[in-house]
Amino acid sequence: MTEAPSERTRVKRRHDRGKYDAETVHGILDAMPICSVGYVFKGTPYVTPTLQWREDDHIYWHGSSASRMLETCVDADVCVTVTMIDAMVMARSAFNHSCNYRSVMVMGKAYIIKDPAEKEQHLKAFTEKLFPGRWDILRPVTAKELKATMMLGLSLDEASAKIRNGPPGDDEEDYALPIWAGLIPIRTETLASTPDARNLPGLSPPAHVTSFKMG
Repeated sequence: MTEAPSERTRVKRRHDRGKYDAETVHGILDAMPICSVGYVFKGTPYVTPTLQWREDDHIYWHGSSASRMLETCVDADVCVTVTMIDAMVMARSAFNHSCNYRSVMVMGKAYIIKDPAEKEQHLKAFTEKLFPGRWDILRPVTAKELKATMMLGLSLDEASAKIRNGPPGDDEEDYALPIWAGLIPIRTETLASTPDARNLPGLSPPAHVTSFKMG
């Protein structure tokens, strides 16, 4: 999709950085599970960080059934954002400093997943997306745990991406100044796993632990 799906998701400031195709939007959502959920509670705006995952053209997030954020978002308009910073952009003037980033904004009405079997199915999809093969080696989820978990979904019908990449964009006359400019690349690094002190003897981390990457 080359056009914004709705007026409120249209990128207005630096519209040339806007992307609306599913491949771009899905790629960013899949690369970064950390998101921020914006909502209004009793007339006051809040933004809560949590984890999201994508299945086809919907995203999901979950938490405690007692969560104020989740309860407030049910059948309400929300705004979910995901951002990754790829580099700090060092220019020849303070005004032209920037950062290279990939971001997605999703707007719409969140809905609750009530059916326990469907909820479990989505939890499995979330676990398997991050750690392929882990769900089947875990203790089965109990009915009590499913009841204590609230899960929301949101369609990607109103989603837009915004991306900046490349070098600094200085004013032409500033290129003659003796000032270093360029990029400071940033990446998310996964370090070696640390075993739980109460692991049974002889257990080694499975492949989905040693191969885990994010970003």
